[in-house]
Amino acid sequence: MSAHTMLLPGHVALVGGGPGDAELLTVRAARLIAQADVLVYDHLVSNAVLDIARVGAERIYVGKQAGKHTLQQEEINALLVRLAREGKRVVRLKGGDPYIFGRGGEEGEELAVAGIPFEVVPGVTAACGAAAYAGIPLTHRDHAQAVIFVTGHLKDDSSDLDWPALARAQQTVVIYMGVLSLPEISRQLIAHGMPPGTPAACVRHATLPEQHTVAATIATLPQAVADAGLRPPALLIIGHVVSLRERLNWFE
Repeated sequence: MSAHTMLLPGHVALVGGGPGDAELLTVRAARLIAQADVLVYDHLVSNAVLDIARVGAERIYVGKQAGKHTLQQEEINALLVRLAREGKRVVRLKGGDPYIFGRGGEEGEELAVAGIPFEVVPGVTAACGAAAYAGIPLTHRDHAQAVIFVTGHLKDDSSDLDWPALARAQQTVVIYMGVLSLPEISRQLIAHGMPPGTPAACVRHATLPEQHTVAATIATLPQAVADAGLRPPALLIIGHVVSLRERLNWFE
């Protein structure tokens, strides 16, 4: 056991809650959740993960959904500092990994400036969980020598993604928070040179019993997702590795 196994009073742990299935938590994440005085948790953290907390622990929901924020990021940062200064053992619990589209870097910066001791516990990010449980290897010697994680939560102008880079061959593109922008994503990728027949998939509720995957091509995926009624949160996986799902789909 490491010297810092215990979560100390006045300390914050930025903990990755994984993609949903509580058994995919790291051992360290589960231990810190069980020790915490306060859990500050996100929308994407599953109930099974929250159930690891001890009975008397305080739970504070700070989730963000499309268009609905319980607290702004600056308020969450301030909340973590205040709780730590009260001498609480704080776990900031996020879906996936804290440092992959989890705003963990911003929270860590704020804690560092405030002089609050903190640690970061990595988690299985949504991309790895969704890909593994949908039967899609993110890399494969025959299909993809690189994998790119991007956020599809487009600002007012969709040109804030590097479309020519994303449209290149021999790579896998994973897009977080891209379901609502999927028609625009499809249009832009094809316009920038991605073959319309490139395999693509959308995975919702990854790693949970209700996981639902829709596989199509980058041209047909927007309609297929609409027909299936898939809503956020869900993940997009684009590239020839998606074609391996027919053989490797062990879960659904």
